[in-house]
Amino acid sequence: MGISGFIGLGIKRLMLLRRYFGSVRSIWETGYSDWIKVGIKPEMAKAWQEWQEKTNLDKETEQLKRQLIKVITIEDKSYPKLLKETDYPPFILFIKGSVEILSQACLAVVGTRQPTSYGRKAAGKLVAELVKNKLVIVSGLARGIDGWCHRSCLQAGGRTVGVLGHGLERIYPPEHGRLAQQIVSSGGALVTEYPLEFPISKTNFPQRDRIMAGLSLGTLVIEGRTRSGSKITANFAADYGREVFCIPGPIDSQMSATPAELIQTGAKLVTKVEDILEELRLS
Repeated sequence: MGISGFIGLGIKRLMLLRRYFGSVRSIWETGYSDWIKVGIKPEMAKAWQEWQEKTNLDKETEQLKRQLIKVITIEDKSYPKLLKETDYPPFILFIKGSVEILSQACLAVVGTRQPTSYGRKAAGKLVAELVKNKLVIVSGLARGIDGWCHRSCLQAGGRTVGVLGHGLERIYPPEHGRLAQQIVSSGGALVTEYPLEFPISKTNFPQRDRIMAGLSLGTLVIEGRTRSGSKITANFAADYGREVFCIPGPIDSQMSATPAELIQTGAKLVTKVEDILEELRLS
């Protein structure tokens, strides 16, 4: 658990250390000299030693228990199989709510933070129908389409997963605090790879996007400008060999740019829920 809070230790180095030492727990038990043997630079090994000395795992464990946050590692049986199959799965997940839901049939739904009325209508309709077909809706709890899809799922009686780019001691954006509570109380989950008090950074959110894509059978994109962040999630899904779906939009709308580009490069055009279910072989 202490490993997840050590800033600067990227996924590739973690994989190297795990291959060498055998487990996540063994990494935590290593010291400066062990890291030097693996080939880690002395300045990072020194920083690791200092991090170990100031980190109180018992205190962190107590904080997590008080907030009803569960912790699973990639070595646990409850770790989601689809996520484990990706190129760089997170070694640790912090979860508030249901752990089991992460291993059920999920579909990521992402889109612009400034949806049009067309986008909200299309998203709400499709999400409600996906829920009827027992799919769990995964999104990023962000403003716009993410929040809209979480709410549409709950209104349809479904369960949803919010993947966060920060620790579970806070909710961002703050106005989604009540929505986050509803997600958990309705049998869903909030999940992150970041420990409590981990600083929010722009670089966290592409890492969050890889988890959304990794948990899901496919990713549905609803609206986005040319430089939409939704492309990141869609690209991760494609890299993982998962399906990418897009709703076509009006040709005179800036928000149609990302779906159009993704469709041109092989994403499945969606006009009805059957287009998704057939591709996922769920119909």
